[in-house]
Amino acid sequence: MASAAEQMAANISLANFAKATDLKKRLWFTLGALIVFRLLSYVPLPGLDPRALTTLFNTTRGGVLDFFNMFSGGSLERMSIIALGVMPYITASIVIQLASSMSPTLAALKKEGESGRKKLNQYTRYGTVLLCAVQGYFMAVGLESWGAGSGQSAVVDPGMMFRISAVISLVGGTMFLMWLGEQITSRGIGNGISLIIMAGIVASFPTSLAQLFEGGRTGSLQPVTIIMLIALATSLVLFICFVERAQRRILIQYPKRQTARGQIQQERSHLPLKVNTANVIPPIFASSLLLMPLTIAQFAGTQQTGESAWGDFVIQLTQWLQHGAPLYMLLYGAGIIFFTFFYVSVVFNPEETADNLKKHGGFIPGIRPGKRTEEYLDYVLTRITVIGAAYLTIICLVPEYLIARAGIPFYLGGTSLLIVVNVTMDTVTQIQSHLLAHQYGDLIKKAKLKGGTIRR
Repeated sequence: MASAAEQMAANISLANFAKATDLKKRLWFTLGALIVFRLLSYVPLPGLDPRALTTLFNTTRGGVLDFFNMFSGGSLERMSIIALGVMPYITASIVIQLASSMSPTLAALKKEGESGRKKLNQYTRYGTVLLCAVQGYFMAVGLESWGAGSGQSAVVDPGMMFRISAVISLVGGTMFLMWLGEQITSRGIGNGISLIIMAGIVASFPTSLAQLFEGGRTGSLQPVTIIMLIALATSLVLFICFVERAQRRILIQYPKRQTARGQIQQERSHLPLKVNTANVIPPIFASSLLLMPLTIAQFAGTQQTGESAWGDFVIQLTQWLQHGAPLYMLLYGAGIIFFTFFYVSVVFNPEETADNLKKHGGFIPGIRPGKRTEEYLDYVLTRITVIGAAYLTIICLVPEYLIARAGIPFYLGGTSLLIVVNVTMDTVTQIQSHLLAHQYGDLIKKAKLKGGTIRR
């Protein structure tokens, strides 16, 4: 028999949605914030020649910059003020989380509650500014010398003033996106940073589909290949939805208690452990760490390409890290596996969970409370995480490898689909939660009115 929550979820309709004014405000705010993000992607850095920039970027297509351009929603291709996107913020978050797991001082801050979280967020912001300044400077230097060998430059007036203005603009753009993401999280629906990343990816889908069908029209791609690619993308979406809903439910039993009617009742519940507890965080973390040094190296190496050993090394490095290349696959896969286990260890603490169960009298049948429960939870979680890490690695790497070998644009790859599907599912879940809360609020109001009538 369905529970009350499930029955109410089934009764959610457009009429209930129309009455949820707070939810509508949140949705409109989220939509408006994402529109602002898309508009900013068309605001170029000062001192650039758009035509020369487009010509130069077309000469580097197919490299690592295309992948970075996808996550920024085309901002890198247009060299807008948000060309760096939110990747510096994500990278700084990774560094702070890693440091908090190794530094006793930062670990103590995590245990201080809200005040400690605010301090860690402040450190993350400082790290974001530093990373943006470093990446922005090398990007400005690379833009000045980009295409200098062919007599074409994207910078109208190279010099220190251009570098300073570019760094200030890029730092300001990324910090604004970070603030915008926080506002979406608090005043909108869903995780703001994830929604910004998803919006950038979705913005690239029409172009990718147009290129795909244009390849079929010109004959560069066979119709069978296009059909197989669409079928692969559809299968991936269904498979992602299935695994993201999968759980390992651990039975939790509580001592018998006597009810008001004198009956003895034994309570049972379940501790749900998702197969993919880390969600979409590992691919985002792995890609951000992989892209940041490559972006710096590629832009910094353009001024010496072909003239020094450093320039030759940059060319060789970008070739090694092409999509489908063995080194890229190895580093990306290793990063996904590492961050899957790392993030799960951060969000789920078996020792804390075992202590909470013991305090409330709960226990796992056949397992002693305390240390044995902690070891059992850690054992189960490790096995589940192995499956989750394998799932994320296969989803992200196999389609990228196949698409790269087939010579098809990789915007429809596993990483982008994983991010889009996960963020969409999370946002829809939050919308349903708001609708359920609204319905419960209506029921409580009606019950109070009826109660008042009876007392009269």
